[in-house]
Amino acid sequence: MFRKMRRFKQQLADEEALDVLKKGHLGVLSVLGDDDYPYGLPIDYFCDEDGHLYFHGAKEGHKIDAIARHDKVSFCVMDEGKPDGGFARYVRSVIVFGRIAPVEDHQRVLDAAWKLSMHIYPEQKEFYREDLRKNGDRVQILELVPEQITGKLVHER
Repeated sequence: MFRKMRRFKQQLADEEALDVLKKGHLGVLSVLGDDDYPYGLPIDYFCDEDGHLYFHGAKEGHKIDAIARHDKVSFCVMDEGKPDGGFARYVRSVIVFGRIAPVEDHQRVLDAAWKLSMHIYPEQKEFYREDLRKNGDRVQILELVPEQITGKLVHER
């Protein structure tokens, strides 16, 4: 169903690809948008222990309309990269293919919103605790269940 990576010698082990996802917090979510145009948007996320990805966003708009029509998406992240000793970098990237849907269970929504907040802004515990107390009923969380995860190490020059 999914293509094998053409540059297979650069492929990351599954555990390393998952590590990139777990350490990152910003990627590009791509959906099939209006008139079947690809729609890619930068979005914060966190990756849970089960490998599922969670996103926070509005309950309406282009992304939500696209997901309602077609739940298959791709999600791409890159790490910061490591210098190669010169001006170039070794960069790890990961692409996830899967299906995305709103989380319906309210307690799971609150749990995911808290985990996302603490993943990105752990120093803001009190702010997010109060924000979730006040606005928890309006929070929208999307869950991406991966069907394929592929990581790659690239030497950017």
